Amino acid sequence: MKRMWRLSLAILILLSCAGCDQVTKDIARESLASSPPISLLNDFVRFEYVENTGVLLGLGSNLPRESRFLLFVVFSSVGLLLILGYIVRVDRLDSMLLIGLSLLAGGGAGNLIDRIFNNGAVTDFVRLGIGVLRTGIFNLADVAIVAGAVMILLWSARERKRIELDEDSDTDQTRQVQLEGPRSSGSR
Repeated sequence: MKRMWRLSLAILILLSCAGCDQVTKDIARESLASSPPISLLNDFVRFEYVENTGVLLGLGSNLPRESRFLLFVVFSSVGLLLILGYIVRVDRLDSMLLIGLSLLAGGGAGNLIDRIFNNGAVTDFVRLGIGVLRTGIFNLADVAIVAGAVMILLWSARERKRIELDEDSDTDQTRQVQLEGPRSSGSR
């Protein structure tokens, strides 16, 4: 895939994820911030407004403000730049890996925008579950991050399998040569 095409696709995915995430968070702030949770599909989907200063399940929310800024804004920004740099610099990049990295960057960008413009907090508003089995409260950026991570893991497993098959094929060819012995060009 050509470099400009890869970068264009990555930016399109990143902007789409971050843009959709910001739109849904604005809607959540306007309609859920001052209302009780909204339950749909027999309480399988629950919309409830939370400002999360930590990460997954509020992890890190008790850290000092400066530490949260360093971890969740500075390091996240560096991570996003590294992902984009990798996408630009690598000559051959599998489509599955490109999409996974772009989703990861898009979700990260969506949450980063929140942290920068929302006093260090991320707006979360969706919870799924049945009975007492429930997810943590999340947002669209989190969905993009998880989808990107899953795609990267699937790509990695596929690549590992491909490498193992290549190694097995090389080993089989070496065994075949060893069993047959060296071939001579003349006849007996």
